[in-house]
Amino acid sequence: MTMMNAIGATADQQLIDLQLPKPVASANRVLVQVEAVSVNPVDTKLKEMVNDTTAPKILGYDAVGRVVETGDEVTKFKVGDRVFYAGSTQVAGSNSEYQLVDERLASLAPRSLSVAEAAAMPLTALTAYELLFEKMPFVGKANQNQKRTLLIINGAGGVGSIMSQLAHWAGITVLATSSPQNFEWLKQNDVDYPLDYHGDLLQEIHHLGYESLDGIAILYNPEDYFDLAAELVKPFGHIGSIVGSPVDLPLYKIKNKAASFDWEYMFAKSDADYNVNSQGKILQLVARLLDQGVLTSTLTQVKSDGINAKSLTEAHRLVEQGDVHGKLVLTGEFNAPAESRSEF
Repeated sequence: MTMMNAIGATADQQLIDLQLPKPVASANRVLVQVEAVSVNPVDTKLKEMVNDTTAPKILGYDAVGRVVETGDEVTKFKVGDRVFYAGSTQVAGSNSEYQLVDERLASLAPRSLSVAEAAAMPLTALTAYELLFEKMPFVGKANQNQKRTLLIINGAGGVGSIMSQLAHWAGITVLATSSPQNFEWLKQNDVDYPLDYHGDLLQEIHHLGYESLDGIAILYNPEDYFDLAAELVKPFGHIGSIVGSPVDLPLYKIKNKAASFDWEYMFAKSDADYNVNSQGKILQLVARLLDQGVLTSTLTQVKSDGINAKSLTEAHRLVEQGDVHGKLVLTGEFNAPAESRSEF
């Protein structure tokens, strides 16, 4: 039996180096040799849910790699193709030397980007696209939303950094919050009006001449910003969030505007086997726009000394502490010391 290196989360939320059997491609799945992985907040949240029954769980929901084997139903890819994808929480993730991936969830990787630059993009791009163009009533085509407005709360994060670019591509005027030290980053990512989240946002927005906005994307604790969003959203407008709230949100405040509240969870499609193919198509569009220079990678940090429990633990720590704007990517071989690997 051929073995491979992987990194698993334990029931006490530690990351450990593993030796696991190398999987075999079948049906509509491709076997990918992973070259780079990105770390997202969802990795750290799902790590907290690992228990004695599910441990050791292979996390990782952003990757770039080469197809080394295809199932007998695969039609999109061939051996040697470089692909990028976010994958599914229902199967083992990308923190492994080889990963089985449903071909519907993947796309050929952008040709003009490094593996690190490409690995930064799938999960956040899918999340941003789905919230903007599938949940909110914006049109997902170039320059088709003139005179429409969007406020992004937490614009310097991974999702916010690509959402602002997608919104700009679609012709939307973008306002976004961050600390002032990240204003230049916001501008690099096509934000028209950076806003200091420490200040009086309602006053700042009114000062810019906007009494109300078509869409508001809350990419941080929604309970902290819902009152602001309810005040600003236009009649029949949309408020959306990707972050769960531990308290009930006062949705009655937007009732008389007939406004909508939208939850976005990128894994809902693969969890429910709903319109799964759309995610591969979105990534195809994103790859094309990246290759055309319309979008740029949101990569800001690369750890290139290999992928193992030690390097991944440090990456999780940085993400958990909120020390990353844009995206953090690990590249290189899965190179854990032999003595640290556990067989399963």
